[in-house]
Amino acid sequence: MTTLSVLCYLIRMKVEWDGRSYDIEKRMTGRKLLESFNLSREAHLIVANGKLTTEDQTLNTTDTVRIIRVISGG
Repeated sequence: MTTLSVLCYLIRMKVEWDGRSYDIEKRMTGRKLLESFNLSREAHLIVANGKLTTEDQTLNTTDTVRIIRVISGG
């Protein structure tokens, strides 16, 4: 008799924000990601896998994401 072993692991999206790293376990749009951190869309940018994304783009669990605060001055 042969025993079958199944390895199961969760793939998580890596999100960097404000000097910390977070693991997100599900797909979501950029808008939902900002909402989950209680951040405004007007004051933050989302970079996924090194490319600027829109808030309507779906972020996958395999993505590496950075949230960047927009700074303006005069």
